[in-house]
Amino acid sequence: MADLNKQMTDFIEYAGKEKGYSIHTIKSYSNDLNRFNQFMKSYTNNLNWTVNMVDRQTIRHFLGKEFEDGFSSRTVARRLATIKSLCKYLHKNGELNINPAAEIKTPKTPKTLPVYIREKSIEELMNCPSDSTLTGIRDRALLELFYSTGMRLSELVNLNLGDFNTAQQCVRVFGKGQKDRLIPYGNLAKISLENYMVKRGIHFIKGDPTEPCFANSRGKRISTRTIQRRVNMYLRQISEGSSLGPHTLRHSFATHMLERGADIRALKDLLGHSSLSSTQVYTHIQPEKMKEIYKQSHPHGE
Repeated sequence: MADLNKQMTDFIEYAGKEKGYSIHTIKSYSNDLNRFNQFMKSYTNNLNWTVNMVDRQTIRHFLGKEFEDGFSSRTVARRLATIKSLCKYLHKNGELNINPAAEIKTPKTPKTLPVYIREKSIEELMNCPSDSTLTGIRDRALLELFYSTGMRLSELVNLNLGDFNTAQQCVRVFGKGQKDRLIPYGNLAKISLENYMVKRGIHFIKGDPTEPCFANSRGKRISTRTIQRRVNMYLRQISEGSSLGPHTLRHSFATHMLERGADIRALKDLLGHSSLSSTQVYTHIQPEKMKEIYKQSHPHGE
């Protein structure tokens, strides 16, 4: 009988190395499988349970227990997705004769609209960083590029000079599953980036292509946490809300593009979404905007 710990370890390795999932996703997988492992030890009264003991009813009992423990439907849905991925992997490798998770329906999760800032607030946001310090100049370039491209935070962190085609004003990013895509960026982002490179004493075109695009005070690649902290600080200067963060700029990019008539399929490619359903969440914002315009414009709108 195959060793369960080795099976889970192999699966996590497969997800990280072959599927190219992010560190965040790998941590979530590990946490979810640890929860399931603890549940199975108690459920089977066997510390050395095997995956062949898992059936559809077992998984449903686990999901029910997670709900009883107060976890949200979003978290429980993610736990199921992890178990499904594990079972699919083991079934494909011949370690499970039947995939017990294949037909289990995902719990319904409440749809939440993406948090974004109004277009008229963008200029105010870009003027928040100081233009008299290297950190401020870096942050301005970071905000401009973030909003200009709508890329993910992880993609922004990992940018190198060699990823830029300055002549075409495009940047190559590596997204989920190590899929790369080209995203154009605007003139304001171009000017801010060039200004930042000049202040760093780095030649954008002739510099080392492996040099991090955004660096800390020691010249090392800026951390995800630093970007989160800096972007949150600037957003709170112009807006209120507990959900503000780096993804607010990605959401703002997508929302403003659609408001100005962008094709949703083109937007899907720019955002790096694998399916159109992920992009369609932004279309739900449009009725809210139309209501606002109606209230402001119609004589009896109020």
